[in-house]
Amino acid sequence: MFRIERTGNNRLDIVMSGRLDEDSMRKALDEIVAKTVDIENGKMLYDVVDFHLPTLSAIRIEFARLPSMLGLMKRFDRAAVLTDKRWLQKISEMEGWFFPNLEIRGFARDDRHKAEEWLSEEGAST
Repeated sequence: MFRIERTGNNRLDIVMSGRLDEDSMRKALDEIVAKTVDIENGKMLYDVVDFHLPTLSAIRIEFARLPSMLGLMKRFDRAAVLTDKRWLQKISEMEGWFFPNLEIRGFARDDRHKAEEWLSEEGAST
């Protein structure tokens, strides 16, 4: 399951649970593109409820769209990743190194309030 919700002018909330296959990856990426068209200085809250590696065909779809996804990520300043997997928090933060204008922080799922506070700090519009 992949749910994407625009929760403010510059805020996108994504919930992921389970395994993404080719079709669900394609739909998710299309929806992300559609819902971020006019976002600037955006904030993203990514809630990983139950992580499973995507299928190989889903990964191919993601790599095929990588150039457009990189452009899309420039619309965001901050992303908070909620997950109970400590290794996934760290990998998410390391992923932020590839996007100079995007800061990514990992939080435990029961620390949602801390993630929300961090996203809404001064200079962060939602």
